[in-house]
Amino acid sequence: MTVRLQRSYSQSPELLLRLLQGLIKHPKQIKQVHSLLITNGHLLPCSNASNLKWMATLLYNSLIRGYLNFVEPHKTLLIFTHMLAHQAPPNNLTFPSIIKKAASCSPSLAFMIGTPLHIHVIKRGLSHDLFIQTSLVVLYARLCKVSDACRVFEEISRPCVVSSNAMLDALGKNGDMGSALFLFESMPERDVVSWTSIINGFGRNRCFEEAIQFFVKMMGHEDVRSCLVKPNEATFVSVLSSCTNLDGVGALHQGKQIHGYIIRNEVEFTVFMGTALIALYGKTGCLENAMKIFNGMVVKGVCTWNAMISSLACNGREKQALDLFEKMKMQGLCPDEVTFVAVITACARSKFVVLGLGFFQSMWCDFGVVPRMVHYGCVVDLLGRAGLLEEATEFIKRMPFEPDATVLGALLGACKVHGAIELGNEVGRRLLELQPHHCGRYVTLSNIYAGGEIWGHAADWRKAMTEAGISKIPAYSMIDAM
Repeated sequence: MTVRLQRSYSQSPELLLRLLQGLIKHPKQIKQVHSLLITNGHLLPCSNASNLKWMATLLYNSLIRGYLNFVEPHKTLLIFTHMLAHQAPPNNLTFPSIIKKAASCSPSLAFMIGTPLHIHVIKRGLSHDLFIQTSLVVLYARLCKVSDACRVFEEISRPCVVSSNAMLDALGKNGDMGSALFLFESMPERDVVSWTSIINGFGRNRCFEEAIQFFVKMMGHEDVRSCLVKPNEATFVSVLSSCTNLDGVGALHQGKQIHGYIIRNEVEFTVFMGTALIALYGKTGCLENAMKIFNGMVVKGVCTWNAMISSLACNGREKQALDLFEKMKMQGLCPDEVTFVAVITACARSKFVVLGLGFFQSMWCDFGVVPRMVHYGCVVDLLGRAGLLEEATEFIKRMPFEPDATVLGALLGACKVHGAIELGNEVGRRLLELQPHHCGRYVTLSNIYAGGEIWGHAADWRKAMTEAGISKIPAYSMIDAM
C-alpha cells in the first residue's frame, strides 16, 4: 500500500489524521504521512481562536501510537519532545503510550525520564486518570520503586483489575508477597493475570513450593472450574519454572501433572511452554521426555535449543550437547549468552579444554556476545576440572572485573579435587569474605585439608563453622522420597 495524495488534499489535517489512524500498523505509510504533516506545517502551534486548536494534539497522539507499534519505538519519545516544543498540549490519550514506552526502556533511561513524565501528568491535571495511573504503577514497578507505585495506586478511587494486577506485579518484584496476597484476596474481580502475578511473584522470590501450591489453589478455584478463568502460557511457564527450580521428587511429579493437563485440554503448545518442560525434564534427569518434546516441536526458539543443550550437558551427554550446538548453528540460529554457558559447561565436564576456550573466544569475535561473570566462571571450571589450576588463577587475574563467589567457588572446587591445599586455603578465605555464612565453603576447606591428611586444620574449619552458628544443609535422596 502506498499513500498517494494530491497536493490539494495533502494540506488537509483531517484527512491526514484519518490516514494515520487507518494505517497505524504500516510503518512505511506512517512515515509518509509524517513527512506530509511536517511539510504542510500541521504539527506547528495553532492559534487559540482556531477550531483546530486540538488537531495538533490528535495528530501527535496518532504518530506516537504509530511509532510505538513498529521497529522504531524510541521515536515516540522524540515525537513527544517535539509535541511539547511545538506547544501541542498533551492530553489523557498521550501519556499512557509515552509512559508505556518509558517502562520498556532500559532501567537507567526509564529512571531518568519517568519522574519528569509524572510531573507533566500532574501539571496537566491528569493525575487521576485511571489509564495514566495504571501506566505509572507499571512504570514504577519496572523501576522497583514500590513506594511510588503504592502511592499512585492508593490514589486510584476504584482500582480496576488491570491496575490491581500492575500493583501485584510491583509488590512481587519488590519481594513483598504478604502485601501482594492481601491485595489479591481483596480484589473483587480477578483474571488469569492476577493469579499468574502471584505465582510469578513467588517464583521470582525463590518461594518455589508456594508458587506450586498457589497454582494448585488456582486450578481448584470455582472460577477455573467454571472456565471463567483459564491458565495461559504465562501461567504454565511460571509454575513449570518453579517446578524446575524446586529440589525433590515432588516437583517432578507436579510438573508431569501440569504436562498431562496441557495435553488433555489441548492447550496450544507454545515455544516457551515446550522450553519450560524441556528444562524441567532435563533438570530431573528425564532426558527421554525432554528429547521427545524437543523433537516434537515444529517451531523452536533459541531458548528451546539452549534448554536441550543444557539438559544434555548436565546429564553426562556432553558430546550430544556439542553436536546439537553445531546443528543449531546450521539451522541459522544465532547463539546467545545462555547458549555459551551450556556449551562451555559441556566442554568442562568432558575436559575439552581447547574447544571450550575456543567457544569463549568466539562469543565476542564471531557472535558479538559480551562475556559475563557466569561465562568466566564456566572457563575457570573448564580449566580447574582439567587440573590447570595455575592457568585458572591467571585467567581470574586477567578478568575485566573482580571475580564473584561463583568464579572463586569453581576454583575452590578444583583445588579440592586436585589437592591444592595452599591455593585452596587462599581462595577459600576470599570466598568467606564474600559469603561468611555459606556452609559449603567451610565444608570444602575442611575437606581439602582432610584430603591432605592435615587433620588439625580440617577440624579447625569444622569448629569455626560451629562457632559461627552455621549448620550443614542435610542431603536428601530422591529414591527415599519416592
